[in-house]
Amino acid sequence: MHGMTPIPAAGTPGGLSPWRAELTETIRLALPIALTQLGQVAMMTTDLALVGRLGGDAIAGAALAQVILFAAFVLGMGLVSAVAPLAAQSFGAREPRMVRRSLRVGLWAATLLGIPMTIGQLWGEQLLLALGQEQKVAAFAAEYLRGLAWSLIPAWWFIAIRGFMGAVNRPEPALWITLAAVPANFAIAYVLIFGTFGAPELGILGAGVATTAGNLGMCAAAVWVCYRQRPFKKYQVLGKFWRSDGHLMKQLIVVGAPMSGTFLLEYGLFGGAGLIVGLFGASALAAHQIALQIAAVLFMIPFGIAMAATVRVGQEAGRKNPEGARRAGFVAVGLSFAFMFVMTVVVMLGRNVAPLFFMDSHMKDVEQIVAISSWLLVLGSTFFVADGVQTAAAGALRGLNDTRVPLLFAGLSFWIVGFGALYLLAFPLKLGVTGVWIGFTIGLLVYAALLVWRFHALTARGYIPEAPKAEHVAHGKPLPAE
Repeated sequence: MHGMTPIPAAGTPGGLSPWRAELTETIRLALPIALTQLGQVAMMTTDLALVGRLGGDAIAGAALAQVILFAAFVLGMGLVSAVAPLAAQSFGAREPRMVRRSLRVGLWAATLLGIPMTIGQLWGEQLLLALGQEQKVAAFAAEYLRGLAWSLIPAWWFIAIRGFMGAVNRPEPALWITLAAVPANFAIAYVLIFGTFGAPELGILGAGVATTAGNLGMCAAAVWVCYRQRPFKKYQVLGKFWRSDGHLMKQLIVVGAPMSGTFLLEYGLFGGAGLIVGLFGASALAAHQIALQIAAVLFMIPFGIAMAATVRVGQEAGRKNPEGARRAGFVAVGLSFAFMFVMTVVVMLGRNVAPLFFMDSHMKDVEQIVAISSWLLVLGSTFFVADGVQTAAAGALRGLNDTRVPLLFAGLSFWIVGFGALYLLAFPLKLGVTGVWIGFTIGLLVYAALLVWRFHALTARGYIPEAPKAEHVAHGKPLPAE
């Protein structure tokens, strides 16, 4: 491909030591990815802040709606996230056609899975009532889902395209798109929730519609950038879009399905915790959701570092450089650890102020919700660092296509250890919401330790996965030259 972005040499630029050079490259790649993640969570955070003006029941409904949505969302997120390691390995191996094909199968997977998952969201109220949630809160959740459900496919497309952009070392456009979407989403949500400027007053439904509109706009903008800007347009990302690609789709599923399972087990633990907290009342659930939203904002930086780790480890794997892959993974883990340690201190200092961002000071239950949220943030200090370490280590393992063993670790850590502990602490030991948070903290600590050990064990023996090969093409025929 003429004009293709050059692949950096395996040496160390500027005479830096290999570890310092890797740290520089990881930060350069991780920063725009992490800021993109922050921008995306900012849209959900501003929605929650606006919904909070509708009352505690509305916040609790939004919390339950996000439990239902994320159960479906993470199922597809794993598949489309597999685009990043496959494309990064192909980029490192100098196989540009495989980069395009890796994205193409990710877009196909997002579309085929998204249709039934979107329809399933519309039955959220019945599911929540069957799980014992309050009628009023379940009704709010159903309204939110009516607008939010349609965001799945465009959100997955954006994740796949963002993974492709990162794999070719150009993650910045995804950041600019997201930064533009944040104020647009806020404006649309405000207008639709409260019915200003002549718009209908849709309440919590308006928040869901605004999020869907934002995701559609981001997806469209990302496709446009891929067609108009270098180096992306050289890949012709939607070229031959209708061509079947059974071999690479199988690879995507082999790598991505365990990722989906892992994400589902992880988010399922937090979702299950939310359902259990809902049994302690709307105020407890609202406080739980606020504290988790603050934790989610912090988590986006390590999650961005993890995505950079997937790319960096994947590129070194494509270059057949096991030492470089090991270095890239441990640099990412160390960076996440350091960031989350500092952020834990910051949260402790501001734990009584941060929850107020999500509340109307005139609400009758505001003091109780803020008090519970502040206490949960104190408990959260025990898992913030572990959460950062586990996501960075998981990202590094994805760069090696190692997703099956982490799936087993997730089942053990989150559901046998984590859920077992939180249920025991919340009910038999009668610690309530406090027990729930201690329980999933224990699960995260176990998971982080297992993942770091796994990455060390693989890279210590020089393990490198086989990168996707250009000769494996649909119908046994080579793709035309780009």
